[in-house]
Amino acid sequence: MKLKISPIMMGFIKKELVQTLRDPRMRILLFVAPVIQLVLFGLAINTDIKNIKLAVVYKPNDVICRKIEDHCYGSGWFIRAPQPDGDATALIRSGKADAVLLAPEGGLTRALERGGGHLQLLIDSENIVKAQSAEGYVQAIVSQTVAEQTRVTAPPPPIQFVTRYLYNPELESSFYMVPGVLCMILLISTMVLTSSSIAREKELGTFESLIASPASSREILLGKTVPYVILGMVEMLLVLGVAVFGFHVPMRGPLWMLILAAMAFVINTVSMGVLLSSFVQNQQQSAMFGFLFIFPAIQLSGLTYPIENMPWVLKPFAYVDPVQFFVALLRNIMLKGGDPFLVSQYIGALLLTGVFAIWVASHRFRQTLN
Repeated sequence: MKLKISPIMMGFIKKELVQTLRDPRMRILLFVAPVIQLVLFGLAINTDIKNIKLAVVYKPNDVICRKIEDHCYGSGWFIRAPQPDGDATALIRSGKADAVLLAPEGGLTRALERGGGHLQLLIDSENIVKAQSAEGYVQAIVSQTVAEQTRVTAPPPPIQFVTRYLYNPELESSFYMVPGVLCMILLISTMVLTSSSIAREKELGTFESLIASPASSREILLGKTVPYVILGMVEMLLVLGVAVFGFHVPMRGPLWMLILAAMAFVINTVSMGVLLSSFVQNQQQSAMFGFLFIFPAIQLSGLTYPIENMPWVLKPFAYVDPVQFFVALLRNIMLKGGDPFLVSQYIGALLLTGVFAIWVASHRFRQTLN
């Protein structure tokens, strides 16, 4: 049976194509956005674990440890982390190092001369894939370096390699993934709800009624954003309860610190939703623009792929990504107890980007209302 296209059907097809393609914003979303996203994802998605921040602590006269350090940094797997000032775990807790290799007190060189030695490796197991890769890399480099320096064809002197996984010693994948999923849920719900709400007002024509009302532009803007901030915080407490009591993710930091971080993130995402809605005229465009923002934001956040592995051209976008700040805050507060410097720094960054977004959005809406 042949499918015959009637003139009426052809008219409908032409009408839909013309109606969709005559809007410049829809042409960008249909033809430009997919190319940008494909290039972005292809560059950002890299499963190779590199650029692990490593600090090696040893005495200046320890020749073999110096060779181990040189081989680690020359391998391409590690980058230099600052030396710990006293407590090595504090360096990992602050996020300045992913791993710290500690030589024996008398030096590894002297210990090997006596017939054996031991090394201690402290690893941040917040990201279990990175932690296991770091342990494997270090062990391989240590074994190779000791064999080269001792110049033996038989097995080298025995080395006791002690590894301590910090903050997630059982290497539970839920400890790493659940905070990231929590962040995704808040991002999608708050941003999409805010932008679609304002877009629906425009689509139904009720936005003109708001303009004609005696309310000021500031009152209208606050009235459209504050409810979603409240809903976002309620949702945050709900999913946090599921994460802690359902998946047994630890809550090692103070609850007030996590609530403050969540408030900063929700304000940021609601502000982004308002800004997004100022560029659209209907809910269809709102959904498309939301998709265009949310997926790159998640890919660049370090939620699934380390930021350190990304090309340098993408790192500036990753380091201003609000999702990246909140994912780091959740994992630091819940798993590490909350480093005060990192928490204050990242909350400040969230508030700064949120204030900038709401300022741009209010400026655009003020022009519309006027």
